[in-house]
Amino acid sequence: MDLKLSGKSAFISGSTQGIGYAIAQTLAMEGVDVTINGRDSAKLTRAVETLRRDAPGVSVNGVVADFADASDVDCLCEEIADIDILINNVGLFELKPFELISDDDWRLYFDVNVLSGVRLARHVMPAMLGRGWGRIVFVSSESGVNVPADMIHYGASKTAMMSVGNGLAKLTKGTGVTVNSVLGGPTYSDGVARTVEAIADMQSISTDEMKASIMSTNPTSLLGRFIDPSEIANMVTFLASPAASATNGSAVRVDGGVLTAVL
Repeated sequence: MDLKLSGKSAFISGSTQGIGYAIAQTLAMEGVDVTINGRDSAKLTRAVETLRRDAPGVSVNGVVADFADASDVDCLCEEIADIDILINNVGLFELKPFELISDDDWRLYFDVNVLSGVRLARHVMPAMLGRGWGRIVFVSSESGVNVPADMIHYGASKTAMMSVGNGLAKLTKGTGVTVNSVLGGPTYSDGVARTVEAIADMQSISTDEMKASIMSTNPTSLLGRFIDPSEIANMVTFLASPAASATNGSAVRVDGGVLTAVL
């Protein structure tokens, strides 16, 4: 299926590894010129070089920016003024008991996970509407619907992401611009992999055994395994394409069947 993305341009926040990198890679393989982002300049350089090698026919650039720093975001916005596709992927996550989540923690999670997308959309959306075409995708999570008791600040931020996306979509009525959210389920990203490997090592079992053990505690998963980042990236890439022109204001599930509620 030709997604008709060749020649488009995209910015993907938080994209030197994991889901963000998989999205950048998938878009690039569809002929999209991509700009990726990370806080670590060395890691960003390596990611850019790898993408350029894997997708030699497109332009690949990188911008160092920390979304917890408003001045970094201001500088970043100047770099991505005329993009066609905005993927709001950057995000923080951690396990933390509710009583230990400080006000500063709450502010940080909303600043990075929610306001990052708000600031970028505010910057690029007017030009998209003016051109009559554009795509904005928020990478949310099933945790935004089924909020984990040990990650309430994270879950709440993901709920807020979906609310922002739904509200922005209403501003696109009658245009060729769409705004959607993707709700990923348990995904074996780089951060999750490091955590799983560390726990497996402490318990003296293999990583595969640890992964299976974790998924066995999630009885609603129809997939029965961790989702691969590329599986999230495939849906994001479809939503970013002209083929998804009738999908707008939606929260699309790529959760492996974890959610039982109807959205």
